[in-house]
Amino acid sequence: MKSITKLDLQYAHRFYGFKGEAQYLHGHTGILTIEVEDSVNPGVNMVFPCNEIQKTAWDVLKNFDHALILREDDPLLPAVLDVYEKQGIRNGAPSNTMKGPAFKTELATAYPECRLVVTKETMTVEGMIKIVYDLLKDKLNIVKLTFTSGVNAASEEYVPKRSMDRCPLCGIAMDENGVCPKCGYRKA
Repeated sequence: MKSITKLDLQYAHRFYGFKGEAQYLHGHTGILTIEVEDSVNPGVNMVFPCNEIQKTAWDVLKNFDHALILREDDPLLPAVLDVYEKQGIRNGAPSNTMKGPAFKTELATAYPECRLVVTKETMTVEGMIKIVYDLLKDKLNIVKLTFTSGVNAASEEYVPKRSMDRCPLCGIAMDENGVCPKCGYRKA
């Protein structure tokens, strides 16, 4: 069975080198749908609490919300960083409170202090799915991701990698010591 949840992401990007409207800097509202699969946990009668899927995903993905996403070879990147430096916001500002931990993967690097994500490939809906799966594959038992942005959409299905040991009281994944990080339940 599946648990399904959605997250909204507001972001700006452009398709550097593209011959069309998307070559210009523009913004989107993106909707990410995450489908997680496993057996129904008998203690709580669910696969995985949707609010916990959102929390787990949001901890990393909030770096994409209200962020500028540019490809690493985009000539706008140094210009934006220069402007941020001159404004005194390159290393953060008191109003920048919605940020996740910095990350660096093969596909993307997040710079939360300046609300910037730098990608290896052009950030399309397909590219976003690749990045999201790479960031969350070890945290959630993802079987499908769908990302829509404006009139564009993409979807990818995955084979479940494992069954997760979940808490019988609240349904979230137990840590490596058999303890629920949410409610403290200890596996006997």
